[in-house]
Amino acid sequence: MRARTSTAASAALALAVALAASAAAAPPDRTRPPALGAPPALTLPRVQTRTLPNGLELGVVEMHETPVVHVTLIVRAGSVCDPADLPGLATFTANMLDEGAGGRGALAVSDAFEFLGAQFSASASRENATLTLHVPKRQFAAAFDLMADVVLRPDFPDSEIVRQRELRKNQLLQLRDQPTAISPIAFNAVVFGASHPFGRPGGGTDASTEALTRARVVEFWRRWYRPGHARMLVVGDVTPSEAAALVRKRFGAWARGAVAAPEVPAAPAPGPRAIHLVDKPGAAQSVVRIGHAGVARNHPDHYPLLVMNTILGGSFTSRLNTNLRETHGYTYGARSSWDWGRWAGPFAAFASVQTAKTDSALIEFMKELRRIRDEGVPAAELDKAKSYIALGLPGSFETTSDVASQFAALWSNDLPLDTYDQYLPKIMAVTAADVQRVARAHIDPDRLAIVIVGDRKEIEPGLARLGEGPIVHRDLWGAEARP
Repeated sequence: MRARTSTAASAALALAVALAASAAAAPPDRTRPPALGAPPALTLPRVQTRTLPNGLELGVVEMHETPVVHVTLIVRAGSVCDPADLPGLATFTANMLDEGAGGRGALAVSDAFEFLGAQFSASASRENATLTLHVPKRQFAAAFDLMADVVLRPDFPDSEIVRQRELRKNQLLQLRDQPTAISPIAFNAVVFGASHPFGRPGGGTDASTEALTRARVVEFWRRWYRPGHARMLVVGDVTPSEAAALVRKRFGAWARGAVAAPEVPAAPAPGPRAIHLVDKPGAAQSVVRIGHAGVARNHPDHYPLLVMNTILGGSFTSRLNTNLRETHGYTYGARSSWDWGRWAGPFAAFASVQTAKTDSALIEFMKELRRIRDEGVPAAELDKAKSYIALGLPGSFETTSDVASQFAALWSNDLPLDTYDQYLPKIMAVTAADVQRVARAHIDPDRLAIVIVGDRKEIEPGLARLGEGPIVHRDLWGAEARP
């Protein structure tokens, strides 16, 4: 009995001491956010590379924690390869690859991937076609056989060509009711012009979709889908020798072929600032997109531009979002971005704003675009932007698909695969003077294309009173239209 009493008394005494210490501790200061520490060191897995005799470059990243494998095949067969008379052919061809291959029909291909627990996708963007396979390790070889059929032996059946063409026609009809989808199409046409590959819609037009045939698809595939024009990343529970053996077996016979790089001219010099208005009667919001041609991913100002854009519109607490959303309530979100690639894509600041506040929102957009050039960035704001980028980077390498995506982005832009080794030091070395310098060098308020998709009757009078440039009327493809 005495032992039990002593134990209970000791426990009570310990509890009392703990409660007293807790009461004496100072409460946290909830008026200030916690201080951010230094970004942790980031150690990334190595990419082990080799080149097959047919020219296909292979990169392997070992990640054995989870029994899955992720494959990414990058083929330089994006929309820049579209014939001038047939925009949309690259994206259509990529979409057709798994609509029947190796003697299997479209449903049979889909069912085969599903039976193996594999996820497969094929699509094309501005510069590349990208095919991805995510599969459990035990089914990797079988799923890789299917992927090889899709890449090397697509059937392009006429029935599927017709079906997919009709689907695209319906998508183009739906596009007319989607101002947020119209906005980048019209913007790119205004910035780059119809004669530049970036100025043509990657999803095609009504006329080009009608002209899509099996012969044109096969011709495009034979010309551009070549191993010397491709790179493959294999990431996951696989060794380099194992991956190389599988790739040689499935893709070693892929005929090299002769492939010339697509001709992509320099972006045209921007003209004087103007407002380009695409009429969407009855629109509840106006979709605003402001910008001009930007720079390529390998530009020496990339890291200062990344920090500058984070401050301007690249994060939730950016100046554009704080101004237009938090302060004025004109939009649910305002952002800015640089479309990095091997060639210079567009820079744009954009938001969907209340129709009645379109002119007011444009005033705030222009204020922030001028301020980032004209005023130095405070030290606290600079440090927050750099920490935002640095602390977010490790999250981009959590999974096999994340790792594949990050290294594929380097490879597709012809950057060294060890680029991320110097990523954080280069970000943290950016100064306030660097931010202002690149803002002045790469954002020109006097040469901006201001593209607005909205109810012309409601918004044009207010826009005209701002004096930010002449108003040009455009159709949804960005061509000049009569009012």
